Amino acid sequence: MRSSTCSAVSATRIRPGQGRSDRQRGEGAVFLTPGRPLKQPFRPTGAGPNALCVVLAVGLCAGCASLQADDDRQARRVTPVVEAFRKAKPAVVNISTTRVVTYQRSFGFDGLFDDIFGRPSPGRSRRYKTTSVGSGFVIHRDGYVVTNAHVVARTTERKIGFVDGTERPADVVAIDTENDLAILKVESDTPLPFLKLGRSDDLMPGETVIVVGNPLGYGHTVTTGIVSALNRELYFSENVVYRGLIQTDAPINPGNSGGPLLNVLGELIGINTAIRGDAQNIGFAIPVDHVHRLLPRLLDIERLRRVSFGIGFGSNVDNHGVAGVLVDRVASGSPAGAAGIRRGDIITEIEGHATPNFMEAFGVLDGAPPGKILVFRVAGENGRVKAVKLALAEIPKPDGEKLMLDRLGVRIRELTRRERRELGLRRSGGLLVKQVQPGSQAFKKRVEPGDVVTKIGGRPVGTLDHVGHLLEAYDRGDIIRVGFIRIGRHVSIHVELTLKAR
Repeated sequence: MRSSTCSAVSATRIRPGQGRSDRQRGEGAVFLTPGRPLKQPFRPTGAGPNALCVVLAVGLCAGCASLQADDDRQARRVTPVVEAFRKAKPAVVNISTTRVVTYQRSFGFDGLFDDIFGRPSPGRSRRYKTTSVGSGFVIHRDGYVVTNAHVVARTTERKIGFVDGTERPADVVAIDTENDLAILKVESDTPLPFLKLGRSDDLMPGETVIVVGNPLGYGHTVTTGIVSALNRELYFSENVVYRGLIQTDAPINPGNSGGPLLNVLGELIGINTAIRGDAQNIGFAIPVDHVHRLLPRLLDIERLRRVSFGIGFGSNVDNHGVAGVLVDRVASGSPAGAAGIRRGDIITEIEGHATPNFMEAFGVLDGAPPGKILVFRVAGENGRVKAVKLALAEIPKPDGEKLMLDRLGVRIRELTRRERRELGLRRSGGLLVKQVQPGSQAFKKRVEPGDVVTKIGGRPVGTLDHVGHLLEAYDRGDIIRVGFIRIGRHVSIHVELTLKAR
């Protein structure tokens, strides 16, 4: 038997008597796979078996050409919007949240606490869970996520959904309701894809913008529009005003909040935050330059890691080719001050890692253990660069019980698991009021021993450590929102009071 081969397909001539007869198969029939003859018998001509390779090669080339044509056709349709979406998509996340809402009959607003605590409630309070969706995006490979404050405020559970379908729980690291920004943290065994923060000081009305998010739960939806206007103000109430917003006509719907607004280069230029419900195609985004300004405060490494080295970071700078993070503050008597670092200096490297922006500096510091000595490269105002060694000194944990008594005149203790179960509280929520100092604001507002503290500054508390971390951020004269529950035999009353720190 003779056989002939081509580079792509092997053709084999079947010997007479193998399987069906040659008459059944057709003399010299050729099979591309065993037992599957061509629909029409192939009868070689004087050209010999090599003619078969020519026929097959022509067919294969035609198929390859067709595939190539399809690829070329699709490639010609790839617009800057498609490229920007493909670039950003892995870093955009869907956020699903759960809130516990308590409904109770109201007595009116005047003397609310006195009315509630002064006489029995005529009806039972009811608690139920509500769920909502929002959007966000990863800004650092270690799992830090930006979203709107209103997406995660007063939530008890948060889940982050990624483009590959995986979900991870998230903790709130920092929240700024005044600017409607929040930072979440998710744990990951591998570095996560992230978006680099762009700039918004050069935006042009009329330029194309791209919205990516989770509208109404439809994950990773992309819409487009233009910059309609800049520096808009949005009034939610007398006390809540957002300023300097980007206005866009890109379709934004409930669930888009917290997602990225991109330009056609795929650069992050804003965070989608609100729409006008009484209009069409009027949406608003927080400029990314606001995020640059707020991140050093929201991700204060000394507060989050409980370490001290004396530097307060400012915005990113690029001064005559020297790129880094501005030193905005140097604490008096700190290691940084003793090492000669001054306000206005620029941090260009930490431990050999370039720090062209705050998030790069934060990433290095966040991964360093307390007590470690780090090498900072610092560019002074005279342009000279020096290496400075600074240790991350560990800060002792604050005493939550003492701070609560000193700031608010309320002595508290942690609840046991049994007490929480008997009071009908969730596993990690609440601290018991043991004593209220006479003359304190809490005393005047009728807080009593046996009440339960559930929130401070809008954040749930369940341990004295939680209380300490939250209260140490308040100074004398600051207003603190404190949530209380009074649990009776037949009814539980939930109230939020505003108390002035002493």
